[in-house]
Amino acid sequence: MLITAIQRYYDKTKEKGGTKMKPVSQEANNPLGYRKVSRLLTGYAIPCIISMLVTALYNIVDQIFIGQGVGVLGNAATNIAFPLSTTCTAIALLLGIGGASNFSLELGAGRKDDAAKSAGNAITMMAVCGIVLFVIVTIFLTPMLKFFGATDDVLPYAQTYTRITSIGFPFLIINTAISKLILADGSPKYSMTSMLVGAVINTILDPIFIFVFDMGMAGAALATIIGQIISFCISVKYAFHFHHITLTRKSFQLKYKYCRNIFALGASACFNQNAMTVTQIVMNNVLSYYGARSIYGSEIPLACAGIIIKVNMIFMALVIGISQGTQPIVGFNYGAKEYGRVKETYKLAVFSATLISILAFLCFQFFPRQIISIFGNGSETYFKFAERYFRIFLFLTFINGIQPVTSNFFTSIGKSVLGVFMSLTRQIIFLLPLFVIFPIFLGIDGVMYAGPIADAAAAVVCIYFLIREMRELTRLQKGLEEATPIA
Repeated sequence: MLITAIQRYYDKTKEKGGTKMKPVSQEANNPLGYRKVSRLLTGYAIPCIISMLVTALYNIVDQIFIGQGVGVLGNAATNIAFPLSTTCTAIALLLGIGGASNFSLELGAGRKDDAAKSAGNAITMMAVCGIVLFVIVTIFLTPMLKFFGATDDVLPYAQTYTRITSIGFPFLIINTAISKLILADGSPKYSMTSMLVGAVINTILDPIFIFVFDMGMAGAALATIIGQIISFCISVKYAFHFHHITLTRKSFQLKYKYCRNIFALGASACFNQNAMTVTQIVMNNVLSYYGARSIYGSEIPLACAGIIIKVNMIFMALVIGISQGTQPIVGFNYGAKEYGRVKETYKLAVFSATLISILAFLCFQFFPRQIISIFGNGSETYFKFAERYFRIFLFLTFINGIQPVTSNFFTSIGKSVLGVFMSLTRQIIFLLPLFVIFPIFLGIDGVMYAGPIADAAAAVVCIYFLIREMRELTRLQKGLEEATPIA
């Protein structure tokens, strides 16, 4: 596996000339403080990657079978409904990563009771938010889908799909969020299993419901929520068997102190997902408007953009999985004042993410038609537009690993404001305005060229703040070494 190969290469490099980090005191009896960083990152990143891949695959598997069984209008409909999926993910990351980050910081500092209350408060909020979102979507379904950019032809397909998938929103949010707490508790394999089982079930049921039972969009949606419910059951079971804490009734009683910390530390990941949602809505409306004034029409750009975004999710799942895998390692060691291990973890994470980004860039540039073909057939005009969109919009994919890793890094060390800012750089600060401005002068092509320019600008901003933080960590580490008496 790629991550394992990177780990071995990194270990050999360190043995030849790297600085050996002194182990953290093992009084806390937690391997996060003394086990080799490369092995820790491998152990934590792989389950996170699988968790993120599962989230992506729920959408992609549906898109593949819908494309084959329903066609372009079905693909366009899943693109219209996609902002609701990213909203679920945003809520799950807010509470999951926020709860897990606070959990790790409290655990690293030896405050187990506070760690338990952080986890319990997070779980309570997961359930409340999931139910509230389901109610809102059920009441305002049609106006929401129109706001997301649905045309008259696409709307019935989007309604059928979303009306059913919204039932699974509470299960999706709780399962995704609890998996982050399970990971922070030191059970990456369980976290991985809970997510993977649901994805496998969804993949098996999709073709059965769509082709065998001829249920179309409804079949894809039903397969999705069945998989989510099964994963939910597996994850919730773990809540009664945490390794490092014991949850009691008081743990689930909402307290301002814990809710505030959860929101602060989860805001970065949440805002990043919300930024994707807002950007997706704007992009859909821009594509629909300018597509209608081009040779492509509205439906082809909507369908192609949806496919490309979801394919890019596969790549981003790997990168974000790596960045999330650093969270318990960075959070624990920062809380334990082992700044050298914090820096080492970040460097290995960004190195791994960059290698994956380069591989993704090569695939997107050289095999766009082959990738698009997986999602069904279309006219030559459809394929030409899709190929151009792939190559231009994702042209700077090879630097896209920097921003999510850096954003999560700042969140993990408790600097939530910087983490939020990093998460907003690409989507809101740069990409969103470019989506509005460029098409005025370039037509529908303006949407494509907005992508690489936003990628470059976001990378520059992240690197600037990262350099400053690395210098600060070096200063803190030297201060500790000078203050420690030599035996």
